[in-house]
Amino acid sequence: MGRLTGTALLLVLLTAVSPAAAVDGLPVERARLESGARLFEAHCVGCHVNGGNVIRRGRTLKQAALEKAGLADPEAIARIAAAGIGQMSGYGAVLGEEGAAQVGEWVWLQARSGWPRPAQMEPLP
Repeated sequence: MGRLTGTALLLVLLTAVSPAAAVDGLPVERARLESGARLFEAHCVGCHVNGGNVIRRGRTLKQAALEKAGLADPEAIARIAAAGIGQMSGYGAVLGEEGAAQVGEWVWLQARSGWPRPAQMEPLP
């Protein structure tokens, strides 16, 4: 499989982790995750590729690192995305309140999923 774009990867991820969302009639949840993924790609991926950190290696978005830092839930991640922490500036002005929450939800989902890479993903049917 070739390299997936962010949007294609998102669709593969959403199909893999939330196949019941459409069946259960939860398009809002899927839309929130899609929005969070797009916002992450636009504003965060430059430093946090695959949940890593190109500036400070120990400050990743991997589940163990988030838990160690006391950021083990979407709300805590959203607060950091909006206000910043340490060397990281806050992005609240560009994300907006709802956008920061969506990024927090998407990052937490990715962290709990081990930040799957395209080679680990199943293609869409």
